[in-house]
Amino acid sequence: MKLVAIVLILVVAGAVVVAFRPRAARAAMLKEGDIAPSISTDAIFNDQIIPFHLSDYHGRQVVLYFYPKDNTPGCTREACAFRDGYARLQSWGIFVLGCSVDSANAHRAFIKKYRLPFPLLLDPDKKIAKAYGTDNGIPILGLDQRVTYVIGADGRILKVYPEVDPGTHAKQIIHDLGADKPHPTPAPTAMASPAPAAHAAHPARPSDSSDDDTE
Repeated sequence: MKLVAIVLILVVAGAVVVAFRPRAARAAMLKEGDIAPSISTDAIFNDQIIPFHLSDYHGRQVVLYFYPKDNTPGCTREACAFRDGYARLQSWGIFVLGCSVDSANAHRAFIKKYRLPFPLLLDPDKKIAKAYGTDNGIPILGLDQRVTYVIGADGRILKVYPEVDPGTHAKQIIHDLGADKPHPTPAPTAMASPAPAAHAAHPARPSDSSDDDTE
């Protein structure tokens, strides 16, 4: 009984320390109209590590969603919802990127298990999360907040979603960006320009090819 009492006292004391210790400083979240901070990192796409630069997406709309952890129930629902709505977003030239503090191996396994068609950014030192004000969502575990930013073609924050329902968030994004509507058919012209991007084997550089569709 004495041992049990001692254990209980230690557990309660530990909880009190965690509850009242100073929290790590958290940067303010970005607001609509803010310039999206630059990102240069590696990403996992399929089973490969690829270089990623947000500047490569200038002129395109980007959905950048931060989530706590690979292979957890809420994060799996959110990722699969984006997977299921990916074709609609791509048909409108909208790119999807996920970001968490997970390792390359964790991202790779997550992508393979759920057949995710979009890249997951690597952010081991939380530089990206700090720049976007999404770090320390769960301070005791050091995990990101569940926050989504839509970055406009001009490189500014178009929309901010600080609280999302993982299961329905992708549908909300599709609706808010108008990707649930039929894609307009361009009027025929004598000198038609190359078709906008739709699908590519390498999503990190949407402007790499003028012939192939881009993801």
